[in-house]
Amino acid sequence: MINKLVILSIAAVSLTACKKEAPKQDGAKPYPVVNAELKNIVGYQTFPAIMQGRVNNDVRAKIQGYITQLLVDEGQYVTKGQPLFRLETNILNENAAASKAGIGAAESTIAAAQASVNAAQVEVNKLKPLVQKNIISNVQLQTAQAQLAQAQAQLQQATAAKKQAVANYKGVEANIEYSIIRAPISGVVGKLPLRVGSLVGPSDQTPLTTISDTSQIFAYFAMNEKEYFDFLEKAPGATMPEKIKNLPMVELQLANGSLYPEKGRIEAITGQIDPGTGTIQFRVAFSNAQKLLSNGNSGTIRFPQNYDNVLVVPESATYEQQGIVYVYKVDKGDTARNVVVNVIDRIDNLALIKSGINKGEMVIAAGIGGLKPGTAVKPKPIKMDSLVQSIKPKF
Repeated sequence: MINKLVILSIAAVSLTACKKEAPKQDGAKPYPVVNAELKNIVGYQTFPAIMQGRVNNDVRAKIQGYITQLLVDEGQYVTKGQPLFRLETNILNENAAASKAGIGAAESTIAAAQASVNAAQVEVNKLKPLVQKNIISNVQLQTAQAQLAQAQAQLQQATAAKKQAVANYKGVEANIEYSIIRAPISGVVGKLPLRVGSLVGPSDQTPLTTISDTSQIFAYFAMNEKEYFDFLEKAPGATMPEKIKNLPMVELQLANGSLYPEKGRIEAITGQIDPGTGTIQFRVAFSNAQKLLSNGNSGTIRFPQNYDNVLVVPESATYEQQGIVYVYKVDKGDTARNVVVNVIDRIDNLALIKSGINKGEMVIAAGIGGLKPGTAVKPKPIKMDSLVQSIKPKF
């Protein structure tokens, strides 16, 4: 009887202890869940770019001289042939006057030489019939003919002297014309480092300014070798011209983060890898009718990459351990089970899944930091779009 009473007492104590500890057991916690779904997603590869006008011409002086007038201002739009600078021409004007006087002197010499030729010709014509009739000797005719040849030679020299004088004058006139420095193309005037009073010349290393035709802007960006070969594999077409022709339009993100309203097209790819940087350069053309873009602007090229009918989950549903990416599936409606997934890209807070889960499977969407496999969960369905749109980037 005593033993039975002891056993009953122990059992009663144990039962009482169990009843007291039972409230300490944790129940299933609620977790937000979504169903993996298929979407059409557009992602972007981004590349830093530098912009240049379609034509950029350095303006230089063709002759040496001091700037006497500055006829334009920085940022001004000019047309081809419009005067930009004027150089002093005092010495050139004096040389022009001297050259013009030289032409007059040459013309006088030609007139005298022509008169000598005419007189010598008359003498020859007069002596020829007399020689034929044996009235005079042939020596007189030969002497007259020699004098005619000499007069003709002097006329030729005088004519050549005039041509030289005319050439000298035209050269001086050209230099006077070069004293007005004109725009080589239509475009926007760049920086003006030199002002009135500066001595300039054709050997100057620094140009007077640069004129940029910005009616169309070229944006230059580069890919490394891996990116370039990936591009070659994915771009449709058998030859490089075909691949370039089939490329999609690209976007330009400006330095302030906004998108340029016009899309651009890749027009050319350099034919070789730069050995210094290991990159290959691309050129994109953008229309610039509103003149929003300038020579030297920087930006970012956004190269679109389309994923059609791809399986997606919120990026917050994934976690990584030792280079392997996992998500938590909800198994049997109430148990978290981690599975390995193959993520092909991450775009706009979405993880694009190649394998590991299937369409419609329920995954825990957020708050998985302290979750362990086999943990009981209470699914709380939410909309995927509302979750990903609520996530703001951290800077």
